Amino acid sequence: MTPSSNLTSDLPDARKFRWLALAAAVMTFLLIVVGGIVRVTDSGLGCPDWPLCYGQIIPPLEFASIIEYSHRLTASLTSPLIVATTLVAWLRYRRAKWVLWPSIVSLILLLVQVLLGGLTVVMEVPPTIVAVHLANALLILALQVLVMVGAFRIYQRSGGAPSFSLEAPLTRLGASTAATVFLLLVSGALVTSTGADTACAGWPLCDGGLWPSGLLGQIHMLHRFIAALGGLMILGLTWAAWQRRRERPPVAIAAVVTAVLLLAQVLVGAANVLSGFPAVLEGLHVATATAVWGSLILTLALSGERKSSSAATSTDQPTSESPGTLGDYVALMKPIIVGLLLVTTLAAMIVAARGWPDWGLVAWTMLGGTLAAGGSSALNQYIDRELDLRMQRTSRRPLPGGRLREAEAIAFGLALSIASFYVLAVFVNLLSAVLALAGILYYVIFYSLGLKQATTHNIVIGGGAGAIPPLVGWAAATGGLSVGAFFLFALIFFWTPPHFWALALVRRKDYAKAGVPMLPVIYGERETRTEIFLYTLQVVALTLLMPVAHVGGALYLLLAVGLGGLLCYYAWQLLRHGGNRSAWMMYRYSSLYLALIFSALVVDAFVKF
Repeated sequence: MTPSSNLTSDLPDARKFRWLALAAAVMTFLLIVVGGIVRVTDSGLGCPDWPLCYGQIIPPLEFASIIEYSHRLTASLTSPLIVATTLVAWLRYRRAKWVLWPSIVSLILLLVQVLLGGLTVVMEVPPTIVAVHLANALLILALQVLVMVGAFRIYQRSGGAPSFSLEAPLTRLGASTAATVFLLLVSGALVTSTGADTACAGWPLCDGGLWPSGLLGQIHMLHRFIAALGGLMILGLTWAAWQRRRERPPVAIAAVVTAVLLLAQVLVGAANVLSGFPAVLEGLHVATATAVWGSLILTLALSGERKSSSAATSTDQPTSESPGTLGDYVALMKPIIVGLLLVTTLAAMIVAARGWPDWGLVAWTMLGGTLAAGGSSALNQYIDRELDLRMQRTSRRPLPGGRLREAEAIAFGLALSIASFYVLAVFVNLLSAVLALAGILYYVIFYSLGLKQATTHNIVIGGGAGAIPPLVGWAAATGGLSVGAFFLFALIFFWTPPHFWALALVRRKDYAKAGVPMLPVIYGERETRTEIFLYTLQVVALTLLMPVAHVGGALYLLLAVGLGGLLCYYAWQLLRHGGNRSAWMMYRYSSLYLALIFSALVVDAFVKF
């Protein structure tokens, strides 16, 4: 389908419509993921009737019934969004063919999906119906992604009207890749529904051979062959898009995300086979496959967007500019901050395990933590690129310094962030992966986009992002969280404001010039010095209370008294005398203090006192 658009400048504003289209696409994605979990957990008959569950609105408190009913609830939320999107497209954006026709077709497919859902229950989930059901859902998701891109392009339009075309080589490659991946996902559903997922014990070979003799094994291996072909095509598409990253930044970013998700899918698939198909990994496998499809369609839609034939020719050529250096990418990660966060993560693991955990567990947790902290830092530097340019302290970073482009920073940050989740989920546990992801979202969205330029409490509330690594370490070592983990969280949470306010005193003019409402900029130096002293007392008091929650013993308490006393001294000197020298001494020692207090916890775990 090659819809063309005749968008003009008098089209209604799409400010609200773009968010409606985004919500519809996201909910469609979630619907497919939950439906996949229903399949892999055999919960399809958790509710044997339809649309109620055992004749009730509230399902029985059984795993299969709850999962199946969650799927139906997600569907009941998704359907009105798709209907509303189609209705708005028809009433307000009828001339935007890229938006209108995908909306109408997805609504038709939605009706088909409802009928297929009913058949799945009535016919007791036959494999063919399950595969068709998934294929239809994937098409709906693809169409909703097209609508979403069109809605955002209407909102961002500037003169010319965007249109979609398959003429460019990159777009044709994307279309053929999407067709292959579609076949891959449908065959995956067939593998699961026929029970062929356990027909091959090894990976990448099947029971030591390339082609098994049994039918189920052959179905499984055929799926793997299609996966290999689709994977190579995605990698080729990503390489081609990356070569054009300076001219087509959104395409390059979407392609990189697709490639990282593909590699994650391979990792999860291998882990599934080698670990006996646990429910967590099977559900993650389905979710990742759906994410690959959605990201690939996004790449296709962005690559196919054209404003004119001349633009199509000029923007489809590879860039000749050289990429940034390895050092520039390392600088995006803020390695000093990463190192400090890893100290808190490792210390939490040791305290939680009451000794040194398994070496492999430590290695994977440290790798996942490095990727999470580095990825969020890279995304933060993209968000702060204009602020950094106005501040002397940060003006030489890779983005304001012009050594890296925005697309490179975004793609790098997203790649590391996604990789961190999968490393932790596969090699550590799902809780640690979810906590790390929560930390990334907290730092990038809640703090960097929301709080930093909105309130003087930005550091106070935003400190929660830096306080999450100890929770990750604790969850990695124990598989859960306890009171001790939250004491470590609180320690970093209350340590963050005095640490960064001390820096803000030294760099007050920088923050004022950049328009960041830090405490000394808005309320002055005296108020900031007082707040630093009060927060310092809270931090030290908290460290002395931690042994009550069995976090640290007598040796730790002795060290905490000494370290805390020195921190109070620097805070008191700053309160009494002020000045940049006192503020800088407080900032430097507070950094060292956090590392030393966590080191004291580690020493206490090994040394009996």
